[in-house]
Amino acid sequence: MVVSALSYYGGTMTEEKVRVDKWLWAARFFKTRSLASKVVNGGHVHLGGSRIKPSRTVQVGDRLQIKRGVEEFTVEIMALSSRRGPATVARTLYEESEESLTLREAAREQRRLVRAPASRPEGRPDKRDRRKIRRFLRKD
Repeated sequence: MVVSALSYYGGTMTEEKVRVDKWLWAARFFKTRSLASKVVNGGHVHLGGSRIKPSRTVQVGDRLQIKRGVEEFTVEIMALSSRRGPATVARTLYEESEESLTLREAAREQRRLVRAPASRPEGRPDKRDRRKIRRFLRKD
């Protein structure tokens, strides 16, 4: 049995517009709707190259630029939903552009290469080392 994203979420085919913060939450870009709203207010989500507000409605075919931490996504909205469901169904709500995918992979690889393996201490500092640390922090 094939279940479309709209029928799974309880949406109807007449559903044409959804708030962007609801859609980002339903598409599982953010864990909570309030977090999605804060990110949109912070200017990390753009529609057509311009900042938007959380109450802005989105439609099928809109292109969003989403910045989540160090990752940037460019997605096209394929379906609308204001309800959150399984990740497999949420993935059908959008399609990420090839350019966005390759840029994200390149950035991930770059971060992996830059992160040099740090030498870890063998254990907790002893009494002498703790004194040195305290002296260093006080700048004596």
